Amino acid sequence: MGYGLTNLLLVALGGALGGIGRFAVSNWMARYLGKAFPWGTLAVNASGAFLAGWLLGTLGIPTGEIPSLWLFTVVGLLGGYTTVSSFSLQTIELWQSGQALRAAVNVGTTLILGLAMVVLGWIIAGGSQ
Repeated sequence: MGYGLTNLLLVALGGALGGIGRFAVSNWMARYLGKAFPWGTLAVNASGAFLAGWLLGTLGIPTGEIPSLWLFTVVGLLGGYTTVSSFSLQTIELWQSGQALRAAVNVGTTLILGLAMVVLGWIIAGGSQ
């Protein structure tokens, strides 16, 4: 599998755009729903999972050389958009501030909603790949 300059640039561009999208969505959600719960990170990860499932159903699982579109969208864009690190840090912040129930709800909701959204995206895209 080649990692030529073009592929690296596609991943980098997608990652930059995804990071900008995550920043915008997270800030918008915090502004309108508050910061007592990490709504922005939950929304980003759920919508990213949906898009990943939709792309999987649309493009299929890459075999052999990974297509440029997959590198840009799934590896770069969604890799930069979704975030395990923010989810983890926010969960620990909730736990350390004595909000164990909110921390547990964040973990459970992120896992269940993420899996449900990736399946939903895959089904909507045709789900036959």
